[in-house]
Amino acid sequence: MKIYNTLTRNKEDFVPITPGEVKIYACGPTVYNFIHIGNARPICVFDVLRRYLEFRGYKVTFVQNFTDIDDKIIKRANEEGATYDQIAEKYIEEFWTDAKGLNFRPADIHPKATENIDQIIAIVSGLIENGHAYEADGDVYFSPRTFAEYGKLSHQPLEELEAGARIMVGEIKRDPMDFALWKAAKPGEPAWDSPWGKGRPGWHIECSAMVGRYLGESIDIHCGGQDLIFPHHENEIAQSECFTGKPFAHYWMHNGYINVDNVKMSKSLGNFKTVRDVAAVYGYEPIRYLMISSSYRSPINYSIEIIEQCKASLTRLYTCRDSLDFELQTAPEGACSDAVKAFADARTAQFIEAMDDDLNTADGLSAVFELVRDINGSLLGKGASKGDLTYAAEVFDKLTGVLGLVYNRKTETLDAEIDAMIEARTQARKERNWAEADRIRDALKEMGIVLEDTAQGVKWHRA
Repeated sequence: MKIYNTLTRNKEDFVPITPGEVKIYACGPTVYNFIHIGNARPICVFDVLRRYLEFRGYKVTFVQNFTDIDDKIIKRANEEGATYDQIAEKYIEEFWTDAKGLNFRPADIHPKATENIDQIIAIVSGLIENGHAYEADGDVYFSPRTFAEYGKLSHQPLEELEAGARIMVGEIKRDPMDFALWKAAKPGEPAWDSPWGKGRPGWHIECSAMVGRYLGESIDIHCGGQDLIFPHHENEIAQSECFTGKPFAHYWMHNGYINVDNVKMSKSLGNFKTVRDVAAVYGYEPIRYLMISSSYRSPINYSIEIIEQCKASLTRLYTCRDSLDFELQTAPEGACSDAVKAFADARTAQFIEAMDDDLNTADGLSAVFELVRDINGSLLGKGASKGDLTYAAEVFDKLTGVLGLVYNRKTETLDAEIDAMIEARTQARKERNWAEADRIRDALKEMGIVLEDTAQGVKWHRA
Protein backbone atom coordinates (compact mmCIF):
# COMPACT_ATOMS: atom_id res chain seq x y z
CA MET A 1 0.00 0.00 0.00
CA LYS A 2 1.17 3.52 -0.80
CA ILE A 3 0.24 6.57 1.28
CA TYR A 4 0.74 10.20 0.38
CA ASN A 5 2.78 11.54 3.28
CA THR A 6 2.26 15.26 3.92
CA LEU A 7 5.63 15.27 5.66
CA THR A 8 7.54 14.33 2.49
CA ARG A 9 4.97 15.38 -0.12
CA ASN A 10 5.37 11.99 -1.77
CA LYS A 11 3.49 8.74 -2.07
CA GLU A 12 5.45 6.24 -0.01
CA ASP A 13 5.24 2.52 0.57
CA PHE A 14 3.45 1.99 3.85
CA VAL A 15 5.73 0.15 6.27
CA PRO A 16 4.44 0.04 9.84
CA ILE A 17 6.81 0.36 12.78
CA THR A 18 5.77 -3.09 14.05
CA PRO A 19 5.04 -5.63 11.30
CA GLY A 20 1.36 -6.50 11.15
CA GLU A 21 0.29 -3.70 13.51
CA VAL A 22 -0.76 -0.11 12.84
CA LYS A 23 -1.17 2.71 15.35
CA ILE A 24 -3.36 5.60 14.16
CA TYR A 25 -4.24 8.87 15.87
CA ALA A 26 -6.98 11.06 14.39
CA CYS A 27 -7.66 14.56 15.68
CA GLY A 28 -11.26 14.65 16.90
CA PRO A 29 -13.73 17.50 17.37
CA THR A 30 -13.73 20.40 19.79
CA VAL A 31 -17.08 19.74 21.43
CA TYR A 32 -18.91 23.06 21.64
CA ASN A 33 -21.43 22.64 18.80
CA PHE A 34 -22.95 20.15 16.37
CA ILE A 35 -20.45 18.78 13.86
CA HIS A 36 -20.65 20.25 10.35
CA ILE A 37 -20.15 18.47 7.04
CA GLY A 38 -16.50 19.54 7.02
CA ASN A 39 -16.04 17.57 10.25
CA ALA A 40 -17.79 14.60 8.66
CA ARG A 41 -15.08 14.15 6.04
CA PRO A 42 -12.21 13.07 8.32
CA ILE A 43 -14.68 11.03 10.38
CA CYS A 44 -15.69 9.01 7.29
CA VAL A 45 -12.35 8.96 5.44
CA PHE A 46 -10.21 7.77 8.31
CA ASP A 47 -12.87 5.28 9.37
CA VAL A 48 -12.43 3.77 5.90
CA LEU A 49 -8.64 3.84 6.35
CA ARG A 50 -8.97 1.82 9.54
CA ARG A 51 -11.45 -0.63 7.98
CA TYR A 52 -9.24 -1.13 4.93
CA LEU A 53 -6.09 -1.79 6.94
CA GLU A 54 -8.03 -4.38 8.96
CA PHE A 55 -9.36 -5.87 5.71
CA ARG A 56 -5.72 -6.23 4.60
CA GLY A 57 -4.90 -8.13 7.76
CA TYR A 58 -3.39 -5.51 10.05
CA LYS A 59 -4.15 -5.25 13.74
CA VAL A 60 -5.13 -1.58 14.08
CA THR A 61 -5.19 0.51 17.23
CA PHE A 62 -7.20 3.64 16.49
CA VAL A 63 -7.39 6.63 18.85
CA GLN A 64 -9.54 9.72 18.32
CA ASN A 65 -9.71 12.43 20.96
CA PHE A 66 -12.27 14.92 22.17
CA THR A 67 -11.04 18.44 22.93
CA ASP A 68 -13.23 19.15 25.94
CA ILE A 69 -11.56 22.33 27.23
CA ASP A 70 -11.06 25.28 24.90
CA ASP A 71 -11.86 28.98 24.50
CA LYS A 72 -14.87 28.12 22.31
CA ILE A 73 -16.26 25.71 24.90
CA ILE A 74 -15.84 28.28 27.68
CA LYS A 75 -17.54 30.93 25.52
CA ARG A 76 -20.48 28.61 24.76
CA ALA A 77 -20.79 27.72 28.46
CA ASN A 78 -21.00 31.40 29.38
CA GLU A 79 -23.61 32.01 26.68
CA GLU A 80 -25.78 29.11 27.90
CA GLY A 81 -25.24 29.68 31.62
CA ALA A 82 -23.65 26.23 31.95
CA THR A 83 -20.31 24.80 33.05
CA TYR A 84 -17.65 23.89 30.50
CA ASP A 85 -18.03 20.18 31.25
CA GLN A 86 -21.82 20.30 30.79
CA ILE A 87 -21.30 21.82 27.34
CA ALA A 88 -18.61 19.28 26.46
CA GLU A 89 -20.71 16.30 27.53
CA LYS A 90 -23.77 17.65 25.72
CA TYR A 91 -21.94 17.93 22.41
CA ILE A 92 -20.07 14.65 22.84
CA GLU A 93 -23.50 13.01 22.99
CA GLU A 94 -24.59 14.96 19.91
CA PHE A 95 -21.38 13.87 18.18
CA TRP A 96 -22.23 10.23 18.82
CA THR A 97 -25.70 10.65 17.34
CA ASP A 98 -24.18 11.92 14.10
CA ALA A 99 -21.19 9.56 14.13
CA LYS A 100 -23.43 6.52 14.49
CA GLY A 101 -25.66 7.86 11.72
CA LEU A 102 -22.58 8.08 9.50
CA ASN A 103 -21.66 4.48 10.39
CA PHE A 104 -18.45 5.53 12.11
CA ARG A 105 -17.01 2.68 14.13
CA PRO A 106 -16.00 3.96 17.57
CA ALA A 107 -12.25 4.22 18.03
CA ASP A 108 -10.49 1.84 20.38
CA ILE A 109 -9.98 4.82 22.70
CA HIS A 110 -11.73 8.22 22.75
CA PRO A 111 -9.70 10.17 25.34
CA LYS A 112 -10.54 13.67 26.55
CA ALA A 113 -8.05 16.46 27.13
CA THR A 114 -9.21 16.92 30.73
CA GLU A 115 -8.50 13.25 31.46
CA ASN A 116 -4.84 13.78 30.63
CA ILE A 117 -3.81 16.82 32.67
CA ASP A 118 -1.08 14.90 34.52
CA GLN A 119 0.46 13.72 31.23
CA ILE A 120 0.28 17.27 29.83
CA ILE A 121 2.00 18.73 32.89
CA ALA A 122 4.75 16.08 32.66
CA ILE A 123 5.51 16.98 29.03
CA VAL A 124 5.45 20.72 29.70
CA SER A 125 7.80 20.26 32.68
CA GLY A 126 10.16 18.19 30.53
CA LEU A 127 10.21 20.82 27.77
CA ILE A 128 11.10 23.52 30.32
CA GLU A 129 13.87 21.35 31.74
CA ASN A 130 15.46 20.69 28.34
CA GLY A 131 15.33 24.34 27.27
CA HIS A 132 12.53 24.21 24.68
CA ALA A 133 9.92 26.02 26.79
CA TYR A 134 9.77 28.73 29.45
CA GLU A 135 7.35 30.03 32.07
CA ALA A 136 6.12 33.62 32.10
CA ASP A 137 3.74 34.76 34.85
CA GLY A 138 1.91 31.42 34.98
CA ASP A 139 1.85 30.88 31.22
CA VAL A 140 4.25 28.40 29.61
CA TYR A 141 5.40 28.90 26.01
CA PHE A 142 7.22 26.64 23.57
CA SER A 143 9.98 28.23 21.51
CA PRO A 144 9.99 26.93 17.91
CA ARG A 145 13.41 28.47 17.32
CA THR A 146 14.87 25.76 19.56
CA PHE A 147 13.66 23.07 17.13
CA ALA A 148 15.75 23.11 13.95
CA GLU A 149 13.14 21.21 11.93
CA TYR A 150 10.20 23.50 12.73
CA GLY A 151 8.13 23.95 9.57
CA LYS A 152 8.94 20.53 8.09
CA LEU A 153 5.28 19.47 7.90
CA SER A 154 3.88 22.68 6.41
CA HIS A 155 7.00 23.03 4.24
CA GLN A 156 7.48 26.65 5.18
CA PRO A 157 10.75 28.08 6.51
CA LEU A 158 10.64 29.74 9.89
CA GLU A 159 11.08 33.16 8.30
CA GLU A 160 7.84 32.81 6.31
CA LEU A 161 5.91 31.50 9.29
CA GLU A 162 7.24 34.35 11.40
CA ALA A 163 5.73 36.90 9.02
CA GLY A 164 2.23 35.95 10.10
CA ALA A 165 3.01 35.58 13.81
CA ARG A 166 1.60 38.04 16.36
CA ILE A 167 1.72 38.63 20.08
CA MET A 168 -1.88 38.84 21.27
CA VAL A 169 -3.14 41.11 24.05
CA GLY A 170 -2.29 39.58 27.42
CA GLU A 171 0.53 37.41 26.10
CA ILE A 172 4.04 37.94 27.44
CA LYS A 173 5.98 35.58 25.23
CA ARG A 174 9.54 36.29 24.14
CA ASP A 175 8.96 35.79 20.42
CA PRO A 176 5.87 36.12 18.20
CA MET A 177 6.45 32.51 17.02
CA ASP A 178 6.20 31.04 20.52
CA PHE A 179 2.96 29.19 21.33
CA ALA A 180 1.21 28.37 24.59
CA LEU A 181 1.63 25.01 26.25
CA TRP A 182 -0.10 26.11 29.46
CA LYS A 183 -2.35 29.10 30.08
CA ALA A 184 -2.57 30.81 33.46
CA ALA A 185 -6.03 30.83 35.01
CA LYS A 186 -8.38 33.72 34.31
CA PRO A 187 -11.24 34.72 36.64
CA GLY A 188 -14.28 32.49 36.19
CA GLU A 189 -12.51 29.97 33.94
CA PRO A 190 -11.88 26.30 34.78
CA ALA A 191 -8.36 25.63 35.98
CA TRP A 192 -6.10 22.85 37.28
CA ASP A 193 -3.17 22.92 39.66
CA SER A 194 0.28 22.92 38.08
CA PRO A 195 3.90 23.80 39.01
CA TRP A 196 3.24 27.22 37.44
CA GLY A 197 0.03 27.92 39.31
CA LYS A 198 -3.57 27.23 38.36
CA GLY A 199 -4.28 27.11 34.66
CA ARG A 200 -5.30 24.94 31.73
CA PRO A 201 -3.55 23.32 28.78
CA GLY A 202 -3.04 24.92 25.40
CA TRP A 203 -4.65 23.25 22.42
CA HIS A 204 -1.62 21.64 20.77
CA ILE A 205 -0.15 19.95 23.83
CA GLU A 206 -3.20 17.78 24.52
CA CYS A 207 -2.71 15.65 21.41
CA SER A 208 0.98 15.06 22.15
CA ALA A 209 0.01 13.87 25.62
CA MET A 210 -2.74 11.55 24.39
CA VAL A 211 -0.63 10.05 21.59
CA GLY A 212 2.15 9.34 24.06
CA ARG A 213 -0.14 7.85 26.69
CA TYR A 214 -2.30 5.64 24.50
CA LEU A 215 -0.09 4.81 21.50
CA GLY A 216 3.53 5.46 22.47
CA GLU A 217 6.30 7.90 21.58
CA SER A 218 6.26 7.07 17.85
CA ILE A 219 3.16 6.14 15.84
CA ASP A 220 2.49 4.99 12.30
CA ILE A 221 -0.18 7.41 11.05
CA HIS A 222 -1.41 10.77 12.32
CA CYS A 223 -4.37 12.16 10.40
CA GLY A 224 -6.81 15.04 10.30
CA GLY A 225 -8.14 17.86 8.18
CA GLN A 226 -5.92 19.94 5.92
CA ASP A 227 -6.62 22.98 8.09
CA LEU A 228 -4.71 21.33 10.97
CA ILE A 229 -1.36 21.10 9.17
CA PHE A 230 -0.35 24.50 10.53
CA PRO A 231 -0.18 25.37 13.31
CA HIS A 232 -1.70 22.41 15.14
CA HIS A 233 0.16 19.46 13.67
CA GLU A 234 3.35 21.43 13.13
CA ASN A 235 3.34 22.30 16.81
CA GLU A 236 2.53 18.74 17.83
CA ILE A 237 5.63 17.53 16.01
CA ALA A 238 7.85 20.18 17.56
CA GLN A 239 6.82 19.69 21.17
CA SER A 240 6.64 15.88 20.92
CA GLU A 241 10.00 15.37 19.23
CA CYS A 242 11.71 17.87 21.52
CA PHE A 243 10.32 15.96 24.52
CA THR A 244 11.04 12.39 23.37
CA GLY A 245 13.91 12.83 20.92
CA LYS A 246 12.11 10.40 18.58
CA PRO A 247 10.06 10.76 15.37
CA PHE A 248 6.48 11.56 16.35
CA ALA A 249 4.52 10.09 13.40
CA HIS A 250 5.92 8.33 10.35
CA TYR A 251 3.03 9.18 8.01
CA TRP A 252 0.78 12.24 8.01
CA MET A 253 -2.53 12.07 6.12
CA HIS A 254 -4.73 15.15 5.59
CA ASN A 255 -8.13 15.36 3.92
CA GLY A 256 -9.16 18.25 1.68
CA TYR A 257 -11.71 20.99 2.28
CA ILE A 258 -15.43 21.00 1.56
CA ASN A 259 -17.14 23.73 -0.42
CA VAL A 260 -20.87 24.41 -0.48
CA ASP A 261 -22.21 25.26 -3.94
CA ASN A 262 -18.59 25.84 -5.00
CA VAL A 263 -17.98 28.39 -2.24
CA LYS A 264 -15.92 27.80 0.90
CA MET A 265 -18.24 26.92 3.79
CA SER A 266 -18.47 29.75 6.31
CA LYS A 267 -20.94 30.89 8.97
CA SER A 268 -20.49 34.47 7.77
CA LEU A 269 -21.62 33.47 4.26
CA GLY A 270 -24.68 31.65 5.55
CA ASN A 271 -23.71 28.37 3.84
CA PHE A 272 -22.72 26.55 7.03
CA LYS A 273 -24.20 23.03 6.96
CA THR A 274 -24.38 20.79 10.02
CA VAL A 275 -24.48 17.03 9.56
CA ARG A 276 -27.68 16.95 11.58
CA ASP A 277 -29.49 19.40 9.29
CA VAL A 278 -28.42 17.68 6.07
CA ALA A 279 -29.29 14.25 7.48
CA ALA A 280 -32.76 15.45 8.45
CA VAL A 281 -33.52 15.94 4.74
CA TYR A 282 -31.40 13.33 2.97
CA GLY A 283 -30.37 10.82 5.63
CA TYR A 284 -26.87 10.13 6.90
CA GLU A 285 -25.70 7.58 4.35
CA PRO A 286 -25.67 9.96 1.36
CA ILE A 287 -23.37 12.22 3.41
CA ARG A 288 -20.97 9.34 4.01
CA TYR A 289 -21.13 8.42 0.33
CA LEU A 290 -20.27 11.99 -0.65
CA MET A 291 -17.29 12.07 1.72
CA ILE A 292 -15.64 9.03 0.13
CA SER A 293 -16.72 9.57 -3.48
CA SER A 294 -13.54 11.49 -4.34
CA SER A 295 -9.88 11.25 -3.41
CA TYR A 296 -9.62 12.20 0.25
CA ARG A 297 -6.93 14.79 -0.54
CA SER A 298 -9.04 16.63 -3.10
CA PRO A 299 -11.58 19.34 -2.25
CA ILE A 300 -15.18 18.23 -2.65
CA ASN A 301 -18.34 20.19 -3.28
CA TYR A 302 -21.66 19.85 -1.50
CA SER A 303 -24.83 20.84 -3.32
CA ILE A 304 -28.41 19.61 -3.46
CA GLU A 305 -27.80 18.13 -6.90
CA ILE A 306 -24.71 16.24 -5.74
CA ILE A 307 -26.30 14.83 -2.58
CA GLU A 308 -29.27 13.70 -4.69
CA GLN A 309 -26.83 11.91 -7.00
CA CYS A 310 -25.32 10.19 -3.96
CA LYS A 311 -28.80 9.02 -2.94
CA ALA A 312 -29.40 7.63 -6.43
CA SER A 313 -26.07 5.76 -6.39
CA LEU A 314 -26.91 4.23 -3.03
CA THR A 315 -30.32 3.15 -4.34
CA ARG A 316 -28.49 1.23 -7.08
CA LEU A 317 -26.38 -0.56 -4.50
CA TYR A 318 -29.35 -1.39 -2.29
CA THR A 319 -31.43 -2.64 -5.24
CA CYS A 320 -28.66 -5.04 -6.26
CA ARG A 321 -28.14 -6.37 -2.75
CA ASP A 322 -31.86 -6.76 -2.04
CA SER A 323 -32.33 -8.56 -5.36
CA LEU A 324 -29.63 -11.06 -4.41
CA ASP A 325 -31.48 -11.80 -1.18
CA PHE A 326 -34.79 -12.12 -3.01
CA GLU A 327 -33.48 -14.60 -5.56
CA LEU A 328 -31.69 -16.62 -2.88
CA GLN A 329 -35.09 -17.50 -1.40
CA THR A 330 -36.02 -19.65 -4.41
CA ALA A 331 -32.65 -20.34 -6.06
CA PRO A 332 -31.78 -23.95 -6.94
CA GLU A 333 -29.05 -25.66 -4.97
CA GLY A 334 -25.60 -25.65 -6.51
CA ALA A 335 -21.99 -24.65 -5.90
CA CYS A 336 -20.52 -21.38 -7.06
CA SER A 337 -19.39 -21.57 -10.67
CA ASP A 338 -15.88 -20.71 -11.84
CA ALA A 339 -17.31 -17.89 -13.96
CA VAL A 340 -18.90 -16.14 -10.97
CA LYS A 341 -15.78 -16.63 -8.85
CA ALA A 342 -13.72 -15.17 -11.68
CA PHE A 343 -15.65 -11.90 -12.03
CA ALA A 344 -16.17 -11.46 -8.27
CA ASP A 345 -12.49 -12.10 -7.50
CA ALA A 346 -11.47 -9.77 -10.32
CA ARG A 347 -13.54 -6.96 -8.77
CA THR A 348 -11.96 -7.64 -5.38
CA ALA A 349 -8.50 -7.39 -6.93
CA GLN A 350 -9.55 -4.17 -8.70
CA PHE A 351 -10.80 -2.78 -5.39
CA ILE A 352 -7.56 -3.64 -3.59
CA GLU A 353 -5.44 -2.10 -6.35
CA ALA A 354 -7.42 1.15 -6.04
CA MET A 355 -7.37 1.31 -2.25
CA ASP A 356 -3.67 0.42 -2.11
CA ASP A 357 -3.05 3.59 -4.12
CA ASP A 358 -3.31 6.11 -1.28
CA LEU A 359 -6.80 5.01 -0.23
CA ASN A 360 -8.37 5.78 -3.61
CA THR A 361 -12.00 5.38 -2.54
CA ALA A 362 -13.26 6.86 -5.82
CA ASP A 363 -11.78 4.00 -7.84
CA GLY A 364 -12.72 1.61 -5.05
CA LEU A 365 -16.35 2.64 -5.55
CA SER A 366 -15.93 2.11 -9.29
CA ALA A 367 -14.90 -1.49 -8.61
CA VAL A 368 -18.04 -1.98 -6.50
CA PHE A 369 -20.30 -0.62 -9.23
CA GLU A 370 -18.63 -2.83 -11.82
CA LEU A 371 -19.39 -5.76 -9.52
CA VAL A 372 -23.02 -4.59 -9.46
CA ARG A 373 -23.04 -4.48 -13.26
CA ASP A 374 -21.63 -8.02 -13.38
CA ILE A 375 -24.24 -9.27 -10.91
CA ASN A 376 -27.09 -7.60 -12.78
CA GLY A 377 -25.89 -8.87 -16.14
CA SER A 378 -24.80 -12.39 -15.25
CA LEU A 379 -26.83 -13.52 -12.24
CA LEU A 380 -30.07 -11.71 -11.51
CA GLY A 381 -33.03 -13.07 -13.39
CA LYS A 382 -30.88 -15.86 -14.90
CA GLY A 383 -31.85 -18.71 -12.59
CA ALA A 384 -28.50 -18.62 -10.80
CA SER A 385 -27.69 -21.21 -8.15
CA LYS A 386 -27.52 -20.52 -4.43
CA GLY A 387 -23.77 -20.95 -4.59
CA ASP A 388 -23.41 -18.27 -7.26
CA LEU A 389 -25.72 -15.81 -5.52
CA THR A 390 -24.19 -16.41 -2.09
CA TYR A 391 -20.62 -15.88 -3.31
CA ALA A 392 -21.57 -12.67 -5.11
CA ALA A 393 -23.40 -11.40 -2.02
CA GLU A 394 -20.41 -12.17 0.20
CA VAL A 395 -18.04 -10.22 -2.05
CA PHE A 396 -20.52 -7.35 -2.31
CA ASP A 397 -20.81 -7.20 1.50
CA LYS A 398 -17.06 -7.41 1.96
CA LEU A 399 -16.27 -4.49 -0.35
CA THR A 400 -19.14 -2.23 0.72
CA GLY A 401 -18.29 -3.08 4.33
CA VAL A 402 -14.78 -1.69 3.91
CA LEU A 403 -16.30 1.54 2.61
CA GLY A 404 -18.90 1.50 5.38
CA LEU A 405 -21.81 1.62 2.92
CA VAL A 406 -25.13 -0.23 2.57
CA TYR A 407 -25.57 -0.32 6.34
CA ASN A 408 -29.27 0.50 6.48
CA ARG A 409 -30.66 -2.70 5.02
CA LYS A 410 -33.90 -3.70 6.71
CA THR A 411 -35.77 -6.96 6.60
CA GLU A 412 -39.39 -5.93 6.46
CA THR A 413 -42.29 -8.25 7.07
CA LEU A 414 -45.90 -7.81 6.04
CA ASP A 415 -48.91 -8.39 8.23
CA ALA A 416 -51.06 -11.47 7.71
CA GLU A 417 -53.77 -9.61 5.77
CA ILE A 418 -51.36 -8.29 3.16
CA ASP A 419 -49.57 -11.63 2.89
CA ALA A 420 -52.96 -13.27 2.24
CA MET A 421 -53.79 -10.69 -0.44
CA ILE A 422 -50.51 -11.30 -2.25
CA GLU A 423 -51.09 -15.06 -2.08
CA ALA A 424 -54.66 -14.59 -3.40
CA ARG A 425 -53.36 -12.51 -6.31
CA THR A 426 -50.76 -15.17 -7.11
CA GLN A 427 -53.52 -17.80 -7.17
CA ALA A 428 -55.71 -15.58 -9.37
CA ARG A 429 -52.86 -15.27 -11.87
CA LYS A 430 -52.39 -19.03 -11.89
CA GLU A 431 -56.11 -19.36 -12.69
CA ARG A 432 -55.71 -16.66 -15.37
CA ASN A 433 -58.26 -14.52 -13.55
CA TRP A 434 -56.60 -11.28 -14.63
CA ALA A 435 -59.40 -9.00 -13.49
CA GLU A 436 -59.21 -10.31 -9.91
CA ALA A 437 -55.39 -10.17 -9.96
CA ASP A 438 -55.50 -6.53 -11.11
CA ARG A 439 -58.10 -5.66 -8.47
CA ILE A 440 -55.94 -7.05 -5.68
CA ARG A 441 -52.82 -5.34 -7.06
CA ASP A 442 -54.62 -1.97 -7.13
CA ALA A 443 -55.94 -2.48 -3.60
CA LEU A 444 -52.43 -3.22 -2.36
CA LYS A 445 -51.11 -0.13 -4.12
CA GLU A 446 -53.65 2.00 -2.26
CA MET A 447 -52.27 0.45 0.96
CA GLY A 448 -48.75 1.54 -0.03
CA ILE A 449 -47.53 -1.87 -1.24
CA VAL A 450 -46.17 -1.99 -4.80
CA LEU A 451 -45.79 -5.40 -6.49
CA GLU A 452 -43.33 -6.44 -9.17
CA ASP A 453 -43.73 -9.74 -11.02
CA THR A 454 -40.42 -11.47 -11.80
CA ALA A 455 -39.41 -14.89 -13.08
CA GLN A 456 -38.45 -15.78 -9.51
CA GLY A 457 -41.76 -14.70 -8.01
CA VAL A 458 -43.46 -11.57 -6.73
CA LYS A 459 -41.31 -8.80 -5.24
CA TRP A 460 -42.82 -6.03 -3.19
CA HIS A 461 -41.72 -2.70 -1.80
CA ARG A 462 -43.34 0.16 0.00
CA ALA A 463 -44.38 3.11 -2.11
